[in-house]
Amino acid sequence: MLLYFAPNSRAVRTAWLLFELDLEFDIQRHKPGDKSMRTPEFRSINPNGRVPVLDDGGTRITESTAIAQYLVARYGNGKFAPDASSPEFPVYLQWLHYGEGMIMGPMSNYVVETLFLPPERRSDEHAGRAFKLMARSLEAVESHMEGRGYLAGDFTAADTITGHACMMCARFGADLSSMPNVEAYVRRLTSRPALIKAREL
Repeated sequence: MLLYFAPNSRAVRTAWLLFELDLEFDIQRHKPGDKSMRTPEFRSINPNGRVPVLDDGGTRITESTAIAQYLVARYGNGKFAPDASSPEFPVYLQWLHYGEGMIMGPMSNYVVETLFLPPERRSDEHAGRAFKLMARSLEAVESHMEGRGYLAGDFTAADTITGHACMMCARFGADLSSMPNVEAYVRRLTSRPALIKAREL
């Protein structure tokens, strides 16, 4: 199993789940925004020129949430996803997709405006709007996490996706002081040994 990886990217969430599942894998390392990911060779692996990409014996998947679903279905052995008959299953699906569907869009726009664009092309207005939307998307997580340790019962793949997005919000300056549930959730996740290993890659 081969993971195309860059630190401080969505690939961390894939490495995190691989470690949670105790699966052996190799990595091909890149830097975020690396020109190597825009080469024809890499675009033949992922036409979008991004990581993560998971290659599992020739089965190649390029979307982090799809990778999470694949890994849990193929290798989870009943762990990290509720059974389809469980009341937590639709909750799990909701939060598995919330990170990409609601949080990461504005976060990506914010990162582009503040880090990737040259200074003369940046827009403070666009960055501010993206940051506000990013922070606002955490309000639903705050409400949902009242009385919960994880998003859908026990720890699941949804926590590696939406939980990772929450952590990235904090990294980019979202104020969690008025969101004690999210703040505690992020602390809980960052103490997991598998995530610590993934962040050290």
